[in-house]
This record gives sequence, structure tokens and C-alpha cells, in this order.
Amino acid sequence: MTKMLLPWLMLAALTPAAHAQDAEAGRAKAAMCIGCHGIPGYQNAFPEVHKVPMISGQAGGYLAAALQAYRSGERRHPTMRGIARALSDADIADLAAFYERDGAAGLQLKSVAARQPSARVTELLTQGACASCHGENLDQPIDPSYPKIAGQHPDYLLVALKAYQVQGGRVVGRDHPIMNGIVGQFTLAELRMLADHIGSLPGSLSTVPQSRWR
Repeated sequence: MTKMLLPWLMLAALTPAAHAQDAEAGRAKAAMCIGCHGIPGYQNAFPEVHKVPMISGQAGGYLAAALQAYRSGERRHPTMRGIARALSDADIADLAAFYERDGAAGLQLKSVAARQPSARVTELLTQGACASCHGENLDQPIDPSYPKIAGQHPDYLLVALKAYQVQGGRVVGRDHPIMNGIVGQFTLAELRMLADHIGSLPGSLSTVPQSRWR
């Protein structure tokens, strides 16, 4: 019996450190986030004017990975890096859990019929193998560390895609070997076509407005 229990006891001892997260604690910590991500249609001016991404309902694993990338400098956005550098691993886990849970109201959008892509966009989606990571209708990623992208703001999607470009041997803004390689296949016009189509799809992402008295 002792031998049978030992692996489970070892796993239990490791799990809290690896997966500790508290959505309610994340709600309190999100005060630093709601000034941008809690205002529908709020825009950012870096590196160009675009709507800040909807993160309520986003995959928690992806949110955690993104914050860690901002903190380490793999993502080069000065505002987000400044915020992420002040976060502990526990803060990041709590915030990711909160925002994943916070978007439950957006799940009803999945009942809306998806817009069919043009023949050219279909070719681009196939060329980029988008569904192989981001899942069915680009809203059900195959791994929690991959983002939901269906229904995201098209102008944000374009800025994000361009950030993965490599120019003069240097990554523009996001250092991710897989995405760097995928985005490198496309022209700017093709990236815009992809962003416009993906942003038109129904998805479970949303911006949950925050009360000014929160």
C-alpha cells in the first residue's frame, strides 16, 4: 500500500507549487489591468494605434505565458514589460486564473454562425496551419498555452502578427520561434487579410467593463 501511495503523495507535494492559482486573489490584483483591459474599445498607441486585446475568457495558460514573456523581455512592449516585471509567479497565476474565469459571459458568442473565409483567406489559413494550434474555429486551442484568437480585435491581431516579424535578423517585438517562422511567410497585405478574417469570427473573448467604483 505504501508503495502504491508514494507516487500520488509526491505528485500532491509538487502540484501546489506548479499550479497554484487563485482567481479571487487575481480579481484584487487586476486593479492594475482594468484601466486598459476593462474599458471596451480602449486604444493603445504603441507601436501604432490599436485596440487593446480582449483578455476576459482567454486561455489562462496563454495569459500566464504572455505575462512571463513580457517580464523576461521576450515580448518588447514597454508598458506591459513594466507591469509584468512587478509581478511574482503567484501574481501571474492568479491574474491568469481570474481573466480566464472572468470571460464566462462571452461563451454565448459561440452560437453565432462563423463567416466563411474567401478562397484566398482559406489558402492563407492553411499555409499558416492556424487551426493546428488555435483549434476549431480558432477558439479552442489544442494547448492551454496557446491563445484563443477568434473574434479578437483585428487591429490588435495585425499589430501582434507584425511583432513576430524578423527584420534585419532581429525580431521586431515578440521572440517566438514558431510564430516568427509562420509570420515570415506572409506579406503585410496577407497578414491584414488574416487579421480581418480572424477578428470577424465568433469567439469567447470579451471585455468585461469594470465599475468606476470597483
